[in-house]
Amino acid sequence: MTTSAAQDMCTIYRGAMARFTTGVTTITPNGPAGMTASAVASVSLDPLMLLVCVGNKLATRHAIADSGVFAVSVLAQGQEGHALRFASRCDDKFAGIGFRPDYEIPVVEGAVAHFSCRVKEELPGGDHTIFIGEVESCGYSGDSDPLVYFGGRFGSLCDPDSHARLAFDWQLAASL
Repeated sequence: MTTSAAQDMCTIYRGAMARFTTGVTTITPNGPAGMTASAVASVSLDPLMLLVCVGNKLATRHAIADSGVFAVSVLAQGQEGHALRFASRCDDKFAGIGFRPDYEIPVVEGAVAHFSCRVKEELPGGDHTIFIGEVESCGYSGDSDPLVYFGGRFGSLCDPDSHARLAFDWQLAASL
């Protein structure tokens, strides 16, 4: 494949992956780094394990490898600022972010779900490292909706305009 064709395929790949609706998470090791990620997945129920994919050049990758632990916080609708802060290259990603005091690893306060993990395996994944973590603790809140990501934008499971339109359509259909 030529360099130009490979670049075109990379652009198409990124566009296609952007059409995969996903939750928005922060990954925080026990150290001064952190990142926003959508590459998080459940691996196993016995034992409880999940995986995260972290860019090889990121400080977060090295902090996870060094500490052997990480937390995943599934962000709630309204926490877009947290996602943008952890996606940035700023020096202090933790500034202005509230963390739960009941965890040694930074877990974002108000997240819809969270997982505290110990690294079980570290696997190569191209320009990323795949960390498989054994879940040591986790929890969730049923009171808030998750922040989602689609087409390069943050969104929600049901935006108010769509919900209002759907409710109107149901009312109309019920009256016929």
